[in-house]
Amino acid sequence: MYRVLASRGLRAKSLCDNKASSFLASFTSSRLNHSIPFATVDAEEISGAHPAEVQSFVQGKWIGSSNYNTLLDPLNGEPFIKVSEVDESGVQPFIESLAQCPKHGLHNPFKSPERYLLYGDISTKAAHMLALPKVSDFFTRLIQRVAPKSYQQAAGEVFVTRKFLENFCGDQVRFLARSFAVPGNHLGQQSHGYRWPYGPVTIVTPFNFPLEIPLLQLMGALYMGNKPLLKVDSKVSIVMEQMMRLLHYCGLPVEDVDFINSDGKTMNKILLEANPRMTLFTGSSRVAEKLALDLKGRIRLEDAGFDWKVLGPDVQEVDYVAWVCDQDAYACSGQKCSAQSMLFVHENWSKTPLLSKLKDLAGRRKLEDLTIGPVLTFTTEAMLEHMENLLKIPGSKLLFGGKPLKNHSIPSIYGALEPTAVYVPIEEILKDSKTYELVTKEIFGPFQIVTEYKKDQLPLVLDALERMHAHLTAAVVSNDPIFIQEVIGNSVNGTTYAGLRGRTTGAPQNHWFGPAGDPRGAGIGTPEAIKLVWSCHREVIYDYGPIPQGWELPPST
Repeated sequence: MYRVLASRGLRAKSLCDNKASSFLASFTSSRLNHSIPFATVDAEEISGAHPAEVQSFVQGKWIGSSNYNTLLDPLNGEPFIKVSEVDESGVQPFIESLAQCPKHGLHNPFKSPERYLLYGDISTKAAHMLALPKVSDFFTRLIQRVAPKSYQQAAGEVFVTRKFLENFCGDQVRFLARSFAVPGNHLGQQSHGYRWPYGPVTIVTPFNFPLEIPLLQLMGALYMGNKPLLKVDSKVSIVMEQMMRLLHYCGLPVEDVDFINSDGKTMNKILLEANPRMTLFTGSSRVAEKLALDLKGRIRLEDAGFDWKVLGPDVQEVDYVAWVCDQDAYACSGQKCSAQSMLFVHENWSKTPLLSKLKDLAGRRKLEDLTIGPVLTFTTEAMLEHMENLLKIPGSKLLFGGKPLKNHSIPSIYGALEPTAVYVPIEEILKDSKTYELVTKEIFGPFQIVTEYKKDQLPLVLDALERMHAHLTAAVVSNDPIFIQEVIGNSVNGTTYAGLRGRTTGAPQNHWFGPAGDPRGAGIGTPEAIKLVWSCHREVIYDYGPIPQGWELPPST
C-alpha cells in the first residue's frame, strides 16, 4: 500500500552546535521502525495502483502543478509516477528567486563566513543519515525503481554520495575557500587571492545517476556560496526530490536552493531569462553545445563520453581483466558516461581466452537481478539498426549479443538488448571519416566496439584516440611503464586509469572525475573540482601605506 509519510523540517539553531549525535539519536528512536521522517514515498509501494507524485520547490515552498508528466515503470510499463512539471507560464517564481541572489553570493570570505560552518554541519548530519541502513536502503531501492540497475550498483551510488558528504564535514567547507597572500612592492602592500562565488547558478543533470551527480554538484555549489536552481531529468527526479527533503531535515535553509521539474524547453526559457552567472550541465553533447551558445559560454560541461580501453602487450591475470571489461561495458546496462565504448586488444591478448571469457561474463547478466535492464534513451530497434550498420563494414563481425531481451514487459519506448560486442578491424575504423563517425557513435546502452592491433600498430590506435571528440574516461591496462607513458602522453581523457587494474567506470569520490581538453570541462567530487566549477578567482590588493617620507607630487606620465 502506498503511504504518504509526514514531511518534517529541522532548521539548524546554531552554526556549529555539536548536535550531530543528539540529532542522530533522535532519528534512530523507535519511530524509525515505522517510517523515515523526511520521506513522502515508499519505494517498495510505488506502482500503477499507488502512483507517487513529485513536486517542485521554490522560494521556500513545495509546489504542485496541473501539468503532469506521467512516467511509465521501466520494467512493466505501468504509469507509476506523476511528475508535477512547471510549464512556461509558471517560470516567473524561479526567475525571481534567482534574481534575489546577488552576484557576490549568499556567502563569501568577507560576507557571512559562518555559513561555511553551517554547511559543514549540514554535511555531517546528512552523512549520518545516509549511513543508517534504512535510509541507505530507501535511496537504493528508489534509484532502482526509476533507473533500473542492480542493487549493488545502486547501493554504490548511495555509498559514494555518503562518503562525499563525510569528506566535507566540520571545517572542510571553509577550507575550500582558503586564500593566499603574496608580499607587495613596498611596506603596507599585499595581494590576496580569494575563491569567489558566482551567485545565482543553475544545475542540469541526467537520468543515469539520480542521486550522486546532482547531490555532489548541488553541495559543491552551496559550499562556495552560490544559490542554485536544480533540474534533474524528470524520469528520475523523485530521487533528488526526496534528497532535498532529507537536506531540509538536516538544516538546509529552505531559501538556499530551488528545485524544478520541467521539460527542456521550459528550462531553456528560464536559463535565457534568469541569466544565471554559471550553469553546470551534465548530459548529451548536442544539448551541451546548444546551451554553450545560448548562455554565451557561462557554462561548465560534463557531456558525452565515448570511452576507450587499451590492453597493452603484457598479458596477465586474464580472468580479472575480462571481469573488469565486463563491468565497464555492461554494468548499469552500459548507461554510464564512463562506460567502456571501445576496447583495443593487443594481439598478445587475442591468443588468450579473453574474448570468450568476456562473452561468458556477459551471458551471466539477467533481467531478474537487473544486471542487465532497460535502456532509457535508446530503443531496441535503434540499437539493432546501429549494429546492422556496423556489420556492413568489411571484416566486422558480431562477437556476442545482438538480440533483444526475452520474456520481459519493458515498454517499447525503452530499449531491451542483450550485452553486445561488435568487432571492427582497426584499418577499417580509420579508413574514412564516415566509417569512423559510425564506429564511434555513442550508444548509451550495453554495446561496445572491439578491435585488435598488432605490435607495430600502436600509432593507429593513437590516431583513433586523437580523432575522438569526447575525452572523459579511459584505461591503459598494462604494467609496462614505457607503454603506459606512450599512450598517456599521446591522449587527452580527463580521468585515465593506468595499470593492470585499469578501468573506465566506478569513479569514487576521492579523485577527480571529469573530461579534459575543453576549457568548459567540469569536474565533480573533489576540492579541486568544486573550486574550479563553483567559484572564480578574485584578487584583493591591500595598500595601506605609509606614504614614503618626503613624497612630492611627481610630473604627469
